[in-house]
Amino acid sequence: MSFEIPANVHLIDNPLVTDRLTVLRMKKTNTRKFREIVKEISGFLAYEIGRTLPMKDVEIQTPMRKTVQKRIDTSKKMAIVPILRAGVGMIPGFTKVFPDVQILNIGVKRDETTHAPISYYENFPGDIRAQKCIIIDPMLATGGSIEYTVEKLKAKGCKDIVIAAIITAPEGIARISGAYPDIPIFCCAIDDHLDKDKYIIPGLGDAGDRIFGTEAN
Repeated sequence: MSFEIPANVHLIDNPLVTDRLTVLRMKKTNTRKFREIVKEISGFLAYEIGRTLPMKDVEIQTPMRKTVQKRIDTSKKMAIVPILRAGVGMIPGFTKVFPDVQILNIGVKRDETTHAPISYYENFPGDIRAQKCIIIDPMLATGGSIEYTVEKLKAKGCKDIVIAAIITAPEGIARISGAYPDIPIFCCAIDDHLDKDKYIIPGLGDAGDRIFGTEAN
């Protein structure tokens, strides 16, 4: 790959992830299996993002003696922000790793002619200024929907934003990294390119259709 991966991109290089991702790409993989693998891979992404969580010292009593150990500092609340509708498929994997996480929702679809993001739903209740918000979407293609979501979160005062995608395209990576070099992007693959219709190649097709079983026959 001639594409130079930006410093804010964290590409998961793990045989378990690579194996699941190959099955996810297969045209013959049915809806049930596709959903299962999206959940599993989302869990891997969540674990990797867990490396960024703040820790604090705590004193505990073991069966042998008192000792100072580390725990996750939960004083900073965390939220996941699935981009509807495909992002919904990643929720179970993240909530398994982060069971107490808040779920914020945003609906963004792509205009099939201009490929620009169109918002149709938003639910960001409460004050999120002090939260870590993880945007989840299986595909980072043009980056339009994710960029739109980042701007919405920033407008609400959120300063700690992370992006998690299963498959990405160089064009989308370049767009998001260029605009927000300080926002970490966690992903499992950077594919070759976008085609004329802005689909990721080789990709896996339309993630939303495959998750919801709405592919055209």
